[in-house]
Amino acid sequence: MAKRRAAIFLWFDTEAEQAAEFYAATFPDTEIENITRVPEGVPGIPAGTVQVVEMTLLGLPYALLNAGPQVQPNDAYSLQVYTEDQAETDRLWAAIVGNGGAEIMCGWCKDRWGYRWQITPRVLMEALSDPDCAASARAQAAMMKMKKIDIAAIEAALRAAP
Repeated sequence: MAKRRAAIFLWFDTEAEQAAEFYAATFPDTEIENITRVPEGVPGIPAGTVQVVEMTLLGLPYALLNAGPQVQPNDAYSLQVYTEDQAETDRLWAAIVGNGGAEIMCGWCKDRWGYRWQITPRVLMEALSDPDCAASARAQAAMMKMKKIDIAAIEAALRAAP
């Protein structure tokens, strides 16, 4: 593993390794690189318990920490994943929501550990920044009615006549 200067840290109760395995199986450019376990002699924690999982998640450095239930994920942090087409959007959405997660709105969903994901087709980002303000507003209005993003509906909203 290359020497890192920084990593994004996610706090888990006891499920860091399970989450890392799910992320590695679900997302491209993702792999577990190192697992640090608690050594003998640490009071109150069995030796061998997973403490930190270091991984690359979608090409970015992450550290997943098992540190107890004191801190819970919240809306202040989310991971935005850009997708190329509806099939990729559907696959990632189904993986997260179908593994104990929950649908939210506007392309957001939550995984079973409480972390928020934005499954975002590139088409949506292009539509929202369309130089035609009316077209962009129509795409925005269409998105606001969706949970999982429907690319065909976004494209139709862009083309709709005022």
